[in-house]
Amino acid sequence: MDLIANLSLGFGVAFTPINLLYCLVGCILGTLIGVLPGIGPVATIAMLLPATYALPPVSALIMLAGIYYGAQYGGSTTAILVNLPGESSSVVTTIDGYQMARKGRAGPALAAAGLGSFFAGSVGTLILAAFAPPLTELAFKFGPAEYFSLMILGLVGAVVLASGSLLKAIAMIVLGLLLGLIGTDVNSGVARFSFDIPELTDGVGFVVVAMGVFGYGEIISNLSQPEDEREVFTAKVEGLFPTKEDFKNMLPAVIRGTALGSLLGVLPGGGALLAAFAAYTLEKKTKLRPGEVPFGQGNIRGVAAPESANNAGAQTSFIPLLTLGIPPNAVMALMVGAMTIHNIQPGPQVMTSNPELFWGLIASMWIGNLMLVILNLPLIGMWIKLLSVPYRFLFPAIVLFCAIGVFSTNNNTFDIWMVAAFGFVGYMFVKLGVEPAPLLLGFILGPMMEENLRRALLLSRGDWTVFGTRPLSAGLLAAAAMLLVIVLLPSIKSKREEAFVEE
Repeated sequence: MDLIANLSLGFGVAFTPINLLYCLVGCILGTLIGVLPGIGPVATIAMLLPATYALPPVSALIMLAGIYYGAQYGGSTTAILVNLPGESSSVVTTIDGYQMARKGRAGPALAAAGLGSFFAGSVGTLILAAFAPPLTELAFKFGPAEYFSLMILGLVGAVVLASGSLLKAIAMIVLGLLLGLIGTDVNSGVARFSFDIPELTDGVGFVVVAMGVFGYGEIISNLSQPEDEREVFTAKVEGLFPTKEDFKNMLPAVIRGTALGSLLGVLPGGGALLAAFAAYTLEKKTKLRPGEVPFGQGNIRGVAAPESANNAGAQTSFIPLLTLGIPPNAVMALMVGAMTIHNIQPGPQVMTSNPELFWGLIASMWIGNLMLVILNLPLIGMWIKLLSVPYRFLFPAIVLFCAIGVFSTNNNTFDIWMVAAFGFVGYMFVKLGVEPAPLLLGFILGPMMEENLRRALLLSRGDWTVFGTRPLSAGLLAAAAMLLVIVLLPSIKSKREEAFVEE
């Protein structure tokens, strides 16, 4: 009964005209920055923080939250249409979403992403309302050793997830981990692998790698073809919404993705990202139905599951922020800044001392998710119109948007040259038939793994057995080892190679 009373208080706060307006502004801005490659929610919220001084605290947080989960929606649009993940958690969506667009099924792919995201967002909001305190206790049990083991499991999952040869997948992860080492050592403050280039002392940006490898790599590969063989989508798009068969395949994938995302979103450090990769891995492990398209060739489950997972993860990542005052990712760290600006101390006391803010923010998320579906589904036709633009106009526009997006993150022209370099790397991957998604996962998880490994060893005074003696950590490592053994079994290996016939 308490939950119903609390939610009715929240909806009472969220349904005021001013809060509805700022929720809509946040959702529109979020979708827009998700669609524009390179301008992520972190940069946008950072730029808009000063503008929230003049707003009431609840309205300010509702708008900033709208930008965050709106970007999760928008990121899938460019991932599906032009193979450019607008958001790090949309990287997995490119694998099957872009293949669906190539086959003229961009409409069903966008609808699957939108509907899956709405369902997951609604469930994530309910979980946030109902289970915030107990889920926070679960997150408390995760120390540095557990996080390190969880990330090992994530990387092993990425090997399983990659199409093509296992050796190439492992090589991609190792390359990603090595790229993540570039920059300044956290403990000693010494620059590593920066080759005396001042711009590399801060490391290589995620946006730079993602855009170069996925965006520019795809463009160079396309331009290397004769004009009549180039990838052009015109007159191939058929049907804007999923068929009955699509819904049958989608529904269980959305439910599995939502469950996984809700659980992993609570964990600090890239919950939504880990959730998207884990959901895709899980779908690949689930048996294909008769007549279903293989993964990596445009399976709708490969779009619905990760999109549901990253949205559920985006909602439940508010749990550690609102209940513990611990930001699980960069966006939540900015939300802490916004709360501090308005003299609100993030932590367990927010729920008791400021229930209007706590429950109003939760209720606004459900309203925001509904707004996003209403905004995005009718716009599917408009997004698809992008594909009918002649390629000679489309590719310079993509190159320009990427350059603006990359430049705007650090105001640094060096990053634009870096994107160009990674574009050629991406082109080489296309030529070698290598799947670049594991590289990005290794690149993102690398620094976090190193930090947690060092922290765990510092706390245990250099004792490596800490990873095996802590039950949660040992369980996660055992799961990773089992996954590796299963994949390397000769019968599974041959089946896997049949499923991912390299083109």
